[in-house]
Amino acid sequence: MPQSHASVLLHLVFSTANRAPLIPDEIKPELHRYLGGAVKDLGCPPICVGGTNDHVHILLRLGRTIAIADLVRKIKANSSAWMKPHSPQFAWQAGYGAFSFGEERIGTMTHYVETQEEHHRKVTFQEEYLTILREFGLEWDDRYVWD
Repeated sequence: MPQSHASVLLHLVFSTANRAPLIPDEIKPELHRYLGGAVKDLGCPPICVGGTNDHVHILLRLGRTIAIADLVRKIKANSSAWMKPHSPQFAWQAGYGAFSFGEERIGTMTHYVETQEEHHRKVTFQEEYLTILREFGLEWDDRYVWD
């Protein structure tokens, strides 16, 4: 029987609509657990989920049978519905960032995601995200990057 194997580590980043602080502190840990469960249910084992009141970071192993865009669309739709009772105006931004990383960086990346609150005492989400885009050599249009 033929087998397929893949090891694709992914760092997903997306914000709330207009980067508004729509994730209450008391709900944040539950939302992160929900997101971890959602990616797992879609065949993508989670490594770590974290973030602040206006964005999330998800580290995961991309499953062999799902496209990144489909994965993000499904987890955003499901988690948005889950969040509505806790934050009635809740919505995610339309876009997202998806970035690859290697096995040797799992520890560093996990620490980065787990210390987001501390990180954002010094750096805004916008500064952080633009740094990531630059690190990966990506181009962007300021008119659309924050939709």
